[in-house]
Amino acid sequence: QVQLVQSGGGLVQAGGSLRLSCAASRRTFSSYAMGWFRQAPGKEREFVAVINRSGDITNYADSVKGRFTISRDNTKNTVYLQMNSLKPEDTAVYYCAGDPAGLNVVLDQRRVSSWGRGTQVTVSS
Repeated sequence: QVQLVQSGGGLVQAGGSLRLSCAASRRTFSSYAMGWFRQAPGKEREFVAVINRSGDITNYADSVKGRFTISRDNTKNTVYLQMNSLKPEDTAVYYCAGDPAGLNVVLDQRRVSSWGRGTQVTVSS
């Protein structure tokens, strides 16, 4: 497992942008597929985006496709989530997660080995 430390988030008006960062504690970060998930009040945690180890394969939930971009910098052991055109329904606690087993495991969040502690994103209308 790696420790994942999240930063970014906060309060933004609808239509605005935010960038979340998630820094890993170990250089083995480059062997981890990484993802972002979110949990809104009263709802289950849901998938947002995922990226493979090298960063050339990504996948997004339909609800964020075209607005959010996941990326990673393996030299900085960090994964990012750039969120543009934010909507009130994007309000949630956002979590980064990672696993060395690859994309399929990260997509199945029940099997993911490492999680960040979450960061609040609030979008006002």
